[in-house]
Amino acid sequence: MAESNGGWRPTPAFGRAVGVGAGLLLAAILLRRADLVVLAAPLVIGAALALTDRPTGRPAVGLTVPGDAVLEGGETTLTATVVSSDTLDLAALVLTVPPWLEPVSGHLPPAAAVAVPAGPAVHVPFELRSARWGRRPVGPVTLHAAAAYGLLRWPPVSSGTGMATTWPLREGFHAADIVPRAEGLVGAHRSRRAGEGSDVAGVRPFVPGDRLRRVNWRVTGRTGELHVTSTYSDRETEVLLCLDSRHDLGRPPASSLDAGVRAAAAVAEHYLRAGDRVALVDLGQRYRPVPARNGRAHLVRILDLLLDARPPHDTTRGRTAGLLSPAELTGLAAPGALVVLLGPLSTPASLQAVATLARAGRSVVAVDTLPAGFVPHRRGDYTELAFRLWRLRRDADVRRLGELGVPVVPWRGAGSLDQVLRDVSRAARAPRVAR
Repeated sequence: MAESNGGWRPTPAFGRAVGVGAGLLLAAILLRRADLVVLAAPLVIGAALALTDRPTGRPAVGLTVPGDAVLEGGETTLTATVVSSDTLDLAALVLTVPPWLEPVSGHLPPAAAVAVPAGPAVHVPFELRSARWGRRPVGPVTLHAAAAYGLLRWPPVSSGTGMATTWPLREGFHAADIVPRAEGLVGAHRSRRAGEGSDVAGVRPFVPGDRLRRVNWRVTGRTGELHVTSTYSDRETEVLLCLDSRHDLGRPPASSLDAGVRAAAAVAEHYLRAGDRVALVDLGQRYRPVPARNGRAHLVRILDLLLDARPPHDTTRGRTAGLLSPAELTGLAAPGALVVLLGPLSTPASLQAVATLARAGRSVVAVDTLPAGFVPHRRGDYTELAFRLWRLRRDADVRRLGELGVPVVPWRGAGSLDQVLRDVSRAARAPRVAR
């Protein structure tokens, strides 16, 4: 709750009332006209009553921001609280909001006007809609108070600020073959490999080594031969998500970084629900990798890092301090991990990171987050020609990644990686030639 150190000051209306009233009284005396006294009386009496009922306290205003995060497109309600020991005829509130946090009513900036009685606090809600993920400061809310029939005002009072958190909208990602290479035959989801598990794969004839508890007595009695029920093995793996936030191409909220953050959140939630361990590293934040863990609480840690994803300012000047090198990235990926790199693949550094992981024997999938139909801002006569050359070089680099065995797939929501993960799974089970 913030208070002002000023005092009650007369408004221009008070000056006009006193000036006009005094002028009319003086004219009535000089001209000996009683009608001018009648005209001056309301102004003079009103000003006198305002001074008699002059407020003495200081109004205060506070801002309450909900601590719960909302999803993109969701609504939240901020509450401004006004407290005054005197009656306020008018309390005008103006809320300062950051970009991508918009009032539901559509009016900018969000504002409200209420009357405040002496003593009890008055709560004024502001309904806002979050249009983009991120962690943004909200506020302050500024109070403009008027009392004594609008003839006295208090200097503007500002509250403190709060932090509004918006999680990325996680699309309904799914994948049929989600474990290219397992760390072990113990996990929470089904694989394509037969073994001990809970999901039924079929019924087959008994072979030496099968457990007796797997005998299917119905089929055995019907056929006269011993049959067993086969199952799929339950496996788990480690997934490393690499978000390339070093460059953001396109226009928010549909830029390459927006697509990368939403895709990373969707993929992480999917694998965590399957019982796998998921790690996250932002290539633009060297000192904040999220180690591989599982569970619902781990998803919150991953989303917390994604909220701070933004392009480093110093990379535009050629400085790479604080950025993750390809060698360090390889050290973070476990030998059997599935590495999913999400980015626009627009720089040699991004392509080098993917190539280094592939040469190190990791199962790598590159997710292209470049917006469809991306066109850069026009900066000169040769912008279009330079962009065409850049696209040609980028397409050639993507083809070279394919020659290294790295599939590149554009992110298109649910099912984007399904066919690619099948190919990666086959490649992971195929014999490898030692280099």
